[in-house]
Amino acid sequence: MKRPSLAALLVAALPFVGLCFTVSLWDRVQPMVLGLPFNLFWLMAWIVLTSVCLRIVYRIETRRESADRGGKSGGGTR
Repeated sequence: MKRPSLAALLVAALPFVGLCFTVSLWDRVQPMVLGLPFNLFWLMAWIVLTSVCLRIVYRIETRRESADRGGKSGGGTR
């Protein structure tokens, strides 16, 4: 098993940073966003964004794996 690329690690770290280190920015009830207090909206938005980030990581790693496999075999086919 290979180590993940730096790009994949950085994208995967975004949800962690967005949820853990930005509390001082979103720790308030007002304004209301889509009928939800802002802090609840922020947390729910990161649930969706985490899935998006992990999909991006998956695509980065599968492209990297196929490029590595294609380069070693002398030319990959799609």
